[in-house]
Amino acid sequence: MSSLASGHAPETFILANTCAQRTELLPEIELYLAHRMFPLWHKTEAELSDSGVAPPYWAFAWAGGQALARYLLDNPEQMQGQRVLDLATGSGLVAIAAGLCGAASVVAADIDPMAIAATHLNARLNGVDVEASAADMLDLSLTGFDVVLAGDAFYEEPMSSRFEAALRRARDDGASVLIGDPKRTYLPRATLEEVATYGVTTTTELEDSDLRRTSVWRFRTG
Repeated sequence: MSSLASGHAPETFILANTCAQRTELLPEIELYLAHRMFPLWHKTEAELSDSGVAPPYWAFAWAGGQALARYLLDNPEQMQGQRVLDLATGSGLVAIAAGLCGAASVVAADIDPMAIAATHLNARLNGVDVEASAADMLDLSLTGFDVVLAGDAFYEEPMSSRFEAALRRARDDGASVLIGDPKRTYLPRATLEEVATYGVTTTTELEDSDLRRTSVWRFRTG
């Protein structure tokens, strides 16, 4: 296996340590994912931590992202002709789904450079145009987007508070906001309503169950 520590580019590391796969819920989309997460997680920690590389969240199709991508593919009219932003894109899964649904433009944002590389690879694999951005957009104006998406973003506080504030600003500025989440600890459920719910096959390497009931959410009106 190759590593960034030995001078390889991020895309080289990803291609050497993952394989193209499809999830049960999303047979339409193929992604470079880890066959098993623990070995890649340990490899990243052992070989890349000195380079400031984050854990390989990009190498797993998280439940919230899968549910949100499934919802988009089932409701493509909501994306057609829209300017879309996918926050904390990870593998690029949700951004790719938006592109497949006919979005006019898609920006996939993630502060992890490995996620940016994974998004480029996965977008090419699926034949869609996605602009990947490493900018931290949570404190920026999101007025240039018609739709703002976030899959599995509510893991930790205070990051979850920043996500909620950014998504609320986008909603108040007129964007359609959709969140995919299996009721993570910091999901602001009291302010949200469920749009759709799916059973998502996962792995007990990273989740507490091999099947997670996962919903797509939007902010309550009124």
